[in-house]
Amino acid sequence: MSAPLHAVVLAAGEGTRLGGRRPKVLVALCGRPSVAWPLRAVLALDPERVVVVGGRHLEAIRSALSSLTGPLEGQDAEAVAGRLSYATQDEPRGTGHAVLAAAAALEGADGHLLITYGDCPLLTAEQLSELVAAHRGNQAAVTLLTAVLDEPTGYGRILRDETGAVTGIVEEADADEATRGLLEVNTGVWVVDLPFALEALKGVGSDNAQGEVYLTDLVEQARAAGRSVAALLAEDETETLGFNDHTELALVRRLLRERILLGHLENGVEIDDPDSTFIDADVEIAPGARILPCTMIEGRVRIAAGCEVGPFSHLREGTVLLEGAEVGNFVETKQTTLGPGSKAKHLTYLGNATIGRRSNIGAGTITANYDGTHKHATRIGDGAFVGSGAVIVAPATIGDRARLGAGAIVTRNSDVKDGETWVGVPARRLGSSTRAPSDSGTS
Repeated sequence: MSAPLHAVVLAAGEGTRLGGRRPKVLVALCGRPSVAWPLRAVLALDPERVVVVGGRHLEAIRSALSSLTGPLEGQDAEAVAGRLSYATQDEPRGTGHAVLAAAAALEGADGHLLITYGDCPLLTAEQLSELVAAHRGNQAAVTLLTAVLDEPTGYGRILRDETGAVTGIVEEADADEATRGLLEVNTGVWVVDLPFALEALKGVGSDNAQGEVYLTDLVEQARAAGRSVAALLAEDETETLGFNDHTELALVRRLLRERILLGHLENGVEIDDPDSTFIDADVEIAPGARILPCTMIEGRVRIAAGCEVGPFSHLREGTVLLEGAEVGNFVETKQTTLGPGSKAKHLTYLGNATIGRRSNIGAGTITANYDGTHKHATRIGDGAFVGSGAVIVAPATIGDRARLGAGAIVTRNSDVKDGETWVGVPARRLGSSTRAPSDSGTS
C-alpha cells in the first residue's frame, strides 16, 4: 500500500508588483481566483489533507474558496471541506518558513507532502500525478519539478553534477554570473518525505541575500543525510508558469483561455473565432452549440445543444440557454433562463428573467430588474412576443402568447394575461381603458 499523500498550497504572496490592490492568489483568472486552479489540481489527486498557507489576507482567501471547494472536483462540498484546512504565515520569511507554518495542521501525518503555489494556475492534475509517481518510484527524500526556460530570470537555478544528479539549487539573488546562465530552473513544485522535510526545515537558517528560510535548502539537507534527491523535467514548461507582474499575468490568462476554448472545441462546440471569444472555466456548453465572434461568457453559465450565441454577446453568471435558444448582437444576460427556441437577437438586457419556449424578445428590450436595493424577477411565458424598445419594470409577468407593442413600458407588478396585447406608456391592454399600475420603478 502506498504511503499517504498530503499537500500544501502556498498562498501568502502580496502581489506588490501587481499594484497591491488584492493578494496575488485572489486575482481572477477565467472566472476563478488564481489559488483555486492549483487547489483543483491538487484535490484531483485525492490527498488526505490539504493545507492552504496564507498571510494577512488568509480570511479573504478562505472566503473566496468557501463557495468553490465543492465544485472544484465535482465532489460533495462537505467531503472536500473535511480535508481542507488553513494556516497562517505571520510574516513573509520565505518558502521554507511557509511550509513550516503548515506543520500544526499536518501534525501526526506521515507519508509524502506535495508542495505547490497559489499563483501557478496552469499546473494540471496530470503533471502533479506524474511528479508524485516519480517521487514514490525513486524513494527519494525530495523530488523537484524542474523546467527549462529560455528566459529563466527570477527563478532558482538547478545545479547538477557530471552524472546528472541534482546537487543543489541557487536562488537568483545568490547566484553568480555563470549560474545565472543556466536554463533549468526550480519551479517550486515539489514532493518531499513529510517527516524528513518538517524536521530538516527546523534547522534551515536564513543566511542568504534575502534573509529568508529557503525551501530549496532541503536539497542540501537531504544530501547531507545520505538521502536521494530526484527531479522530473516538465515536458510542457508553460504548465509551471506563475505570475508576478501584469505582463506575466496577461500571458497566464491567455494560456488558460486557450486551454478552455480548446476543451470546448474538442467537445464538439463550434467556436467561429477563438481569438475574440472569452469563456470562463465554469461555463458548460453542450456539443452542437455555436459561439460567434466577440462573445464573452462569464461565471456559471449553461448552454444547451443547438443554441447560438453572438456575435458581441455578454452572458453573465446564472444564465441558462435551453435547447435551440439564440442570443445575438449586444445582448447581455444575467440570472436569466431562455427557454427552448426563444430568441433575443439585438441590443437587449435580460436580468433575473425566466422566458418560456419560442418567445421572441425584440431589439432594445430591457428588464428593469433593480430598484436600487433589490433585484426583482420578470416572467415571460411560452410563445410571447416583446416588441422593440420595450421596458419591463420588474416584478412583472408576461403570459403565454402575450404581446407587447414597440416602445411599451410595462410598469411594476403588471400581470399581462395569456394572449393579451399591451401597448403604450405606461403600457395597458389593447382595447381596454384600464391602465396598468403606474409605479414606474427604477432600472
